[in-house]
Amino acid sequence: MELELIRGIWDYHWWANRTLFTEAAALGEETARKDQGQHWSFPTLKGMLAHIYGADRIWLGRWKGASPTKFYGDADFASLADLRTHWDELEAEQRAFVTSLGTTELARTLDYKATNGKPFAQPLWQLLQHVVNHATHHRSELAAMLTTTKGSPPPTDMVLFYRQPRS
Repeated sequence: MELELIRGIWDYHWWANRTLFTEAAALGEETARKDQGQHWSFPTLKGMLAHIYGADRIWLGRWKGASPTKFYGDADFASLADLRTHWDELEAEQRAFVTSLGTTELARTLDYKATNGKPFAQPLWQLLQHVVNHATHHRSELAAMLTTTKGSPPPTDMVLFYRQPRS
């Protein structure tokens, strides 16, 4: 059941990310770069998407045994299309990693360092859940930003994802 749960929340993560990315991209580059205010974690749609990408990238590196210190953000991508290209590559790497996991790997303790060098040790399953949950916070901000820009985006409720037929 643990593997099914982890794989399910990650399938949801990729679907929800793609859903909101598509909505933001449909508005065009100029709108995606428009500053919507400092009350958001990141003030632009592109910046918020880049942050989700950056967090996902750094965690995957840690899970694979690296100690990444670079956090990718808005300035690292020339456009939404550039970000999408990198994101598609990252998603493929994440899918390979998540599908390769067995129950034993989920329980293993991962020793890693934060970007400031502070060491931590946690079970991999907790970190896999964390990344999905972290993105959910920022997807909620994206949804609110999209709502103020063009109206409410399609819902990304997990239950709606699970109701979709699987191939």
